[in-house]
Parts: sequence; structure tokens; C-alpha cells
Amino acid sequence: MFTGIVEEVGRVLEKSDLPDAVRLRISGPVVTSDARPGDSIAVNGVCLTVVAVLPGGQFTTDVMAETLNRSTLRDTGRRPEVNLERAVTADGRLGGHIVQGHVDGTGNVISRTPSQHWEVVRVALPAQLARYVVEKGSIALDGVSLTVSGLGRDDAGQDWFEVSLIPTTLAETTLSRVPVGGAVNLEVDVLAKYVERLIGSDR
Repeated sequence: MFTGIVEEVGRVLEKSDLPDAVRLRISGPVVTSDARPGDSIAVNGVCLTVVAVLPGGQFTTDVMAETLNRSTLRDTGRRPEVNLERAVTADGRLGGHIVQGHVDGTGNVISRTPSQHWEVVRVALPAQLARYVVEKGSIALDGVSLTVSGLGRDDAGQDWFEVSLIPTTLAETTLSRVPVGGAVNLEVDVLAKYVERLIGSDR
């Protein structure tokens, strides 16, 4: 489990093809400081298992084809910088919200509106995820825990949501670098999915 509080921005240094998977070599001196093979690290919000810890603050991890198809990790050649977070410990603080590291889908940035103290980012929301997203609720973008500040649907029927990024988030995560049209990983609040399941089981 993760909290959506990014510990550092790492960089994908190498991408090697495996049968039905790829192996990534990633730099991340903070997250590798106490990492061991088998540990979990969220990479842009995707929970991955450490295969090996290498000198120089690097680690390797394998990404299955299914994960590549469902996330932005397939695009690390064009956008090699990634948000990194270690799994939360039992005595750690839950500073964001419960993030599983199971990406539900991707959305594309529709617009970015800067202001003096924050930047409002609007993201296209896949129709199958729209029912899980509520105003003032939580959502993870590329592994970053954020609060939904607005919801809507355009004239073409495209659902969207907005988040407001404060200077700290812009400075310490990759979200400041995602261009209009760029894709981000989305993980909706797991509590909403459990509620839907429980309500559905009574019908």
C-alpha cells in the first residue's frame, strides 16, 4: 500500500525487452536507500517489485505486458522521469490517501491553467471510471495523491475532472512536466469501488 506522497523523482535509465515484459533500470537514491529484492516501489503510481538493487542508487524491476498496456510506463522512452514512492510501513503516516498502486486507466491532460499560487489541471476521465470520481474526493495521478476540485462533461460527452497543483507538487513531482495532450496514470479511490461492490451484492 502507498499514500500518494512522492518521495523523489527518479529516471528510467534503461528499458530491456523480456518475453511478454520489459525490465526497467531506474535511478532513485532515496527509495533504494533501504530497498531489498522483493520490496514494492510505486513507479508513476504503478506498484512494481524490486528485482535487484544496484550501486549508485539504482534498481531494476520487471513490468508485464498487461501493465504496459494499461499505464504510461510504455512511454518511458519519451518521458523517462518518474514519481517514486516506497510502500508505507505500519508505523508510517498516511499523509495522502490509500493508494494500491493498481492503475485503473489513463487520462489525457486537456488544459493547464496557471495562477499565482497554483495551477489547475483538467484531465479527460474515461467513461468507465467517471462514477468513482467525486468533487472533493481523492484520486491518484501518476502516483500523486490529489483532491478533485472540479468535475464536468463537455459538449461531446467527454467526462473530465480538475485538480489544483500547489507549488510543492509542481516542484517535487513529474506533474509539472506533463504537456497538454500527455497521458497520466489514474487510480480512483478504492473505497468507492468497494462501496459499489457491496451495494451491488445486495441486489
